[in-house]
Amino acid sequence: MLKIGVLGAGHLGKIHLKCIREIEQYELTGFYDPDEETAKKVEKEFGVKRFDSLHDIIDAVDVVDIVTPTVSHFDCASESLKKSRHVFIEKPVVATPGEARELIKISEEANVKVQVGHVERFNPAFNAARPYINNPMFIETHRLAQFNPRGTDVPVILDLMIHDIDIVLSVVRSNVKKISASGIPVLSDTPDIANARIEFDNGCVANLTASRISMKNMRKSRFFQRDAYISVDFLEKDLEIVRMKDIDGEPDDPFAMVIDLGKEKGKKEILLDKPRIKSINAIKKELEKFAEAISTNATPAVTINDGYMALDVAYKILDKITY
Repeated sequence: MLKIGVLGAGHLGKIHLKCIREIEQYELTGFYDPDEETAKKVEKEFGVKRFDSLHDIIDAVDVVDIVTPTVSHFDCASESLKKSRHVFIEKPVVATPGEARELIKISEEANVKVQVGHVERFNPAFNAARPYINNPMFIETHRLAQFNPRGTDVPVILDLMIHDIDIVLSVVRSNVKKISASGIPVLSDTPDIANARIEFDNGCVANLTASRISMKNMRKSRFFQRDAYISVDFLEKDLEIVRMKDIDGEPDDPFAMVIDLGKEKGKKEILLDKPRIKSINAIKKELEKFAEAISTNATPAVTINDGYMALDVAYKILDKITY
């Protein structure tokens, strides 16, 4: 079993603690949180050992799970890596692209596994959609949330939009050509609502919208490609696939939806598919996958380079916004 310690026992840290307890590959050694009141409450609630210092918990484990505020990610991860500990680190990987580049160097020298917590990669609706997403040429995403003071220490691009940036980069295998963006602060000191347009060398365009001042929650992405449209609802765990298939003559189903494009292009049948999605705990799944990557010496599902690329694009979007 892998001895694991959790850094940070806030809202998300407690979720990680609960998930780790249910994963047989891990032995939950303890946690560390510098906030005395939080640490006491979590120690009592979970009955798990509380460490008094960052150094002590790193020395006691094989795996460090970093669920602290983003500004502390680099210090926590670099110290863990320098002691050759495997590191799971929540998104965004660190506070700046410069820190990410430095952390990549440290991780290469440490020769251990690092996975970044871009949890939407493990969303069951997205995983069900992956086999159907093939060379999308237009992508539209909406990630809207009701206002919550938690997370407003960073712009909405780093808080919410970065999820969709990572998803887009994972399915578009092409370099970013151009970025344009706009955004405004409404309730905080940094943008609370933003829109970005990312153009890729292969011609794909992604239009991303993120807001943390909405009246309702929404997390939807739509992928448009030749002869297909895929809609993924990350919040409701729902998937809709619309495809067009060439047909000769009349379809077998008399109720089929058919488009006649003329003599040259023929007829196409419209196929609608709504696969049943099996619900899973995505956070638990990503932590399980990390344990598997360590045990089998495999590449983590979301690498530190993936985390860097998403962060780099996020900062390029921020650079385009004047506020």
